Amino acid sequence: MQFKIDATQNKARACTIKTAHSTIETPVFMPVGTQATVKAMDANDLLSMGAKIILGNTYHLYLRPGSKIIKKLGGLHGFSKFPNSFLTDSGGFQAFSLSDNSKPDDNGIMFKSHIDGSKHYFTPQSVLDTQYDLGSDIMMILDDLVALPNTSERIKESIERTTKWAKEAITYHKSQQEKGIGVDQNIFAIIQGGTDKEFRKLSAEQLCSLTDYDGYAIGGLSVGEPNQDMYDTVEWTTQFMPEDKPRYLMGVGLPEDLIENIHRGVDMFDCVMPTRNARNGTLFTSFGRMNIRKAEFKEDPRPIDEECDCYACQNFTRAYLNHLYRAGEMTYFRLASIHNIHYYLNLMKQARAAILENRWDEFRAEFYEKRAK
Repeated sequence: MQFKIDATQNKARACTIKTAHSTIETPVFMPVGTQATVKAMDANDLLSMGAKIILGNTYHLYLRPGSKIIKKLGGLHGFSKFPNSFLTDSGGFQAFSLSDNSKPDDNGIMFKSHIDGSKHYFTPQSVLDTQYDLGSDIMMILDDLVALPNTSERIKESIERTTKWAKEAITYHKSQQEKGIGVDQNIFAIIQGGTDKEFRKLSAEQLCSLTDYDGYAIGGLSVGEPNQDMYDTVEWTTQFMPEDKPRYLMGVGLPEDLIENIHRGVDMFDCVMPTRNARNGTLFTSFGRMNIRKAEFKEDPRPIDEECDCYACQNFTRAYLNHLYRAGEMTYFRLASIHNIHYYLNLMKQARAAILENRWDEFRAEFYEKRAK
C-alpha cells in the first residue's frame, strides 16, 4: 500500500491510497457489499459511479458460499467482477451481533451460525486465512467488540484481548507473507475503548505502537451512543493515531456523521445506511432526507435531487419512484440504491475538493445551510 497526504485544513485531510487494484482518493465512503455485492446493484453500477473500493463481509462469506469457493473462482475480484479494491472486515462484529450465543475467550470467538446453528471458532489467524482466500486489498483483524454501555472491567478486558490478538495477527501476517501468501494484501488494526477517553488512549497507543500495520481503524462506535459522544471520542482518539497512515471509522454513518468526522481527521468510512435506507423509502439529498413514500410525491415531476447527476435523477421523476415503491417493484430498490450511493460518493468528492482548495470550513457551513432551508 502507498499512502500520501495531498492536503490538510486544520484536521481535515485529503489523501491518496494506492492498493494492488485501485487508487483511492480520500475522504472516501466505501459501499457495503456484505455478500460480495452491494444490495440491488452490480459491478457496472458501482463502476459507473466511480467507486474505487467496497466492502466484503468475512463472516457472511465464510459461512456462505465459503472462502475456498471464492478463492477457486478468482477471489472477490473474479467472483464479483468488481475490479477495484475490496476491504474485508474480520467477521468479529457479526459473530458478536448475529449470534445469541457468541462467546469470546482469550484465543478467539466461538459462535453459532445464524444460518444453520452450526458452531464455529474465529481466531486472529483463522480470520486472516479466510481473507487470504478472499483476496481483499485491506484486511481487518479480529477484535473483541463490546456492547455499550458496559462495565469498566469488560471494556478493559476487550482492550487487552484486542491488543493480544493484534500482536498475534501481525506476526502471523508477516510470516505468511514470507511464504508468498497475502503479499499484496494490507492489514488494519482496530482501536477499541468505548467512549472513555483513557481507555481509547490506552488502546490507540498499544495498537499504534505495532508499526507494521498498514492503517488503523476506530471501532466500537455508532452502536447506540449519542452522536456527540461519538464525535468527541473520534476527536480524542485521532491524536494518538499516526499521521502517515489511513484512519478508518467503522460503521458510520449519516452524511452529517461523515462531515463531522472528516472535520476530526478521519479518511475512510463505511455504512449500510445508504442502501438500507433506500430500501425503506428514505433518499439522501443535498437538502436533507426525503421520504419518497409520501403522497405529496405522487405527481411530482422533479428528479429526486435537482443538484444530482446520478442515473436515477437524470432519467426518472419523484412520481415514478413513489409509484415503484408503492407497487413493490424491484426496480425501485435499484434506482433508490444507485441514487443514495451516488450521493455519498459525490459528497466525498466535494469534501476532498474543498480540502484541496482550502475551503473546507466554508463547504462544511454550506452543507448545513442547505439542510436548514
